[in-house]
Amino acid sequence: MSVKLLITGGCGFIGSNFILHMINKYPNYQIINLDKLTYAGNKANLTSIEKNPQYEFVEGDICDAKLVDECMKKVDAVVHFAAESHVDRSILFASEFVKTNVLGTQVLLDSALRNGLKRFHHISTDEVFGELGKEGKFSETTPYNPRSPYSASKAGSDHLARAYYSTFGLPITISNCSNNYGPYQFPEKLLPLFITNLIDSKKVPVYGKGQNIRDWIHVLDHCEAIDLILHKGKIGETYCVGGNAELTNMQITKMILDEFGFGEEMINYVEDRKGHDFRYAIEFSKIHSELNWSPKYNFKSGLKDTIKWYKENESWWRPLKEKVITNVTQKK
Repeated sequence: MSVKLLITGGCGFIGSNFILHMINKYPNYQIINLDKLTYAGNKANLTSIEKNPQYEFVEGDICDAKLVDECMKKVDAVVHFAAESHVDRSILFASEFVKTNVLGTQVLLDSALRNGLKRFHHISTDEVFGELGKEGKFSETTPYNPRSPYSASKAGSDHLARAYYSTFGLPITISNCSNNYGPYQFPEKLLPLFITNLIDSKKVPVYGKGQNIRDWIHVLDHCEAIDLILHKGKIGETYCVGGNAELTNMQITKMILDEFGFGEEMINYVEDRKGHDFRYAIEFSKIHSELNWSPKYNFKSGLKDTIKWYKENESWWRPLKEKVITNVTQKK
């Protein structure tokens, strides 16, 4: 059976990995990738399939209702990745995050409703839950408590998706995932920033004392989880997806330094981020028990693979690193 999917933000880090996963796994699926190609969207992520008859790229904004409708009429289901996602940038440019993450999601939900789609899967983040102390983990029942413009805008989009299910019966599912890492991640994020800095023998910037804790998941584990939720998840339900790899930023930093043969002399301690959440951790027992999903990647080996990928793909990341520096400088 042929299935037609609309992927929003498919030129981004997680979206492009998901498209590659689906194209490789399902030879009868057709995919339309709708992406605005902002600074973090990169068509080069999908060079390997650009001529594949299963794949179609549409450049455009999810806030463009007419274009969104044109795409929705051709598909059976949506997986919605498109989002502004960098916390530091949200502190500088909050309005962009509200427009894309909240209003853009509303445009997509309206169009999905009009066109009778069979499934709308919304990709979200664990950051909507706020921060944890030293104990406990986030789950599907954790109250929302976003603490940055980014997480507040994603919380708004989650609430909209649930409202369209409750009010209109739109068949939605939601996943809230922990920090992703792996190939094709834009080099403003922690792991690729540190890796690419060290490739150039530059110091790595660590916020505060590096004691903030995150749960890390390999992007391909995340893609497997989304695939399962899309096909077998219960309508109207939320699934928390975690990597079972809680580490402080300092632990991560030292692991990366060790892989490069550097010591702590390569750390540049910088002023802590405003409203920096102390700890995130995911309880993923629901998706494990209902859909038999668990992360497969061990963080240490996944980190080695990721470092190797960036070393071997300098032509991919170097122009992007220059691009983000220029972009932020021009907007200040």
